Amino acid sequence: MGEGWENPDRRSGEPEYFKKALSDFMFDVASAGAIRHLTDRGYTVNQIVKKLDFPTPLDRVQKVVWKHLLDTGVLSLEEPGGTGQEKYAYVADYDEFGRKSFRRVMVSEGNPGTIDWRESHFSEKNEGDFAEFLERKCTENGEEQSYVSCKFGLYSRREPEGFEKVTGLLEPAQRDYILGIPWERRIVYHRLNPCMRAIAGRLWKEKGCIGACYFIKTREKIVVEG
Repeated sequence: MGEGWENPDRRSGEPEYFKKALSDFMFDVASAGAIRHLTDRGYTVNQIVKKLDFPTPLDRVQKVVWKHLLDTGVLSLEEPGGTGQEKYAYVADYDEFGRKSFRRVMVSEGNPGTIDWRESHFSEKNEGDFAEFLERKCTENGEEQSYVSCKFGLYSRREPEGFEKVTGLLEPAQRDYILGIPWERRIVYHRLNPCMRAIAGRLWKEKGCIGACYFIKTREKIVVEG
């Protein structure tokens, strides 16, 4: 062999790197797109696993679902109306010789300021049925401007028996949805889409625990005591 030649297979870590890259590529082609599509259609994680043509472990489906819900704004790790943080991604560029380099680009900007919330407590006497109240507020503000805080990740680790009791109050499909999301151990904010409105309404009816609701357009933070 010529001087300086090195067998690529002997380079430390390269075979494993390429195996992982190939595995990730095949997974993205075979499953990730379908997972994101089914998530958008409202399928739970368990339903998605059963729908996939390419067998995919539950935890891997959960990771894709979690990231997709964050990327699309259905979930947020920051309180609505906060300053937020700038988000970046790396874009691949190729020069005339096919050499690859990466560029860091901003994909979203932080909000210019925080919202001065008008805080109040939900009153069934004044507002009526909670589910109908949520429907009115989401119509007024728009679904994308309406959120509820969720402590499922905290409860599942700190009070597993209480978490089991709370999720047991839900309808089977609602419970399946909540259990399928790999909640982080923190408060997470979920958009008040039809699925979450139904879950919040159910918990209110059954005296389960509900967090605060945020309506960005009208600058309202409604504390709920289920």
